[in-house]
Amino acid sequence: MSIWICKACGSHYASNDAPPAHCSICDDERQFVPEGGQEWIARETLASTHENDWSELEPNLVSIGVSPTIGIGQRALLVLSLHGNVLWDCTPILDETTRDRILMLGSIKVICLSHPHFYTGMVEWSEALGGVPILLPQADLPYVTRTSEHIRPWLGDRYEVLPGINLHRLGGHFEGSSVLEWEVGADQNGVLFVGDTVQVVPGRGWVSFMYSYPNLIPLPTREVRRIARRIAEIRFDRIYGGWRDKFISNNAKESVARSAERHIRRLES
Repeated sequence: MSIWICKACGSHYASNDAPPAHCSICDDERQFVPEGGQEWIARETLASTHENDWSELEPNLVSIGVSPTIGIGQRALLVLSLHGNVLWDCTPILDETTRDRILMLGSIKVICLSHPHFYTGMVEWSEALGGVPILLPQADLPYVTRTSEHIRPWLGDRYEVLPGINLHRLGGHFEGSSVLEWEVGADQNGVLFVGDTVQVVPGRGWVSFMYSYPNLIPLPTREVRRIARRIAEIRFDRIYGGWRDKFISNNAKESVARSAERHIRRLES
């Protein structure tokens, strides 16, 4: 079985011969098919031209990206915990060097993800690391492009991944869009990993809430209010987004509340 990777978004597809005619993730109105059309790259080809990069963001937190950039350029975040390590979000490839390094750290106990745009190589990672369980919200299972016996659906709005590490389903961007709470991060003040369920924007200390970021389709005010209420219940001081330069180092909870108020005010004015 060949594995084909969408060059536009990084999604994986399994096929006996030629790549699929379409990428269901790119066809969705939250993403887009490039002007030049859908293009694919074989897994083996990508592995020969790209590699993972690795950087420590704070104690027990590692950022893992892909160089050069492919797809939408997102990163994965590896949380090191006494109860086991957690991978938050995913990248299209896992090279041997990074795999060996992760195994030396005790491997990964579970993979969990913010939303379908970051599913990419989740099955690749799971299989390479010995069949790691992949936690996905039940609502977003229709967006899985490469199935696996290791996918574990979860229901509800909150799920304890490991002690002190919790998933919160907020919806909005996708019905199952989620964030991950790391209680002991940021010097015990709490960290929230948001992917782009909540998007950290260039304006320092601000975030945004969108149905589609590339196509600039905003979320309605009722959804932003609901998301803001849910986030207000979580204790955190720092946010890490889905890309290297997307973070708010402190007072992040206040940033989210202030940003929600601005979003609602501008849509209702």
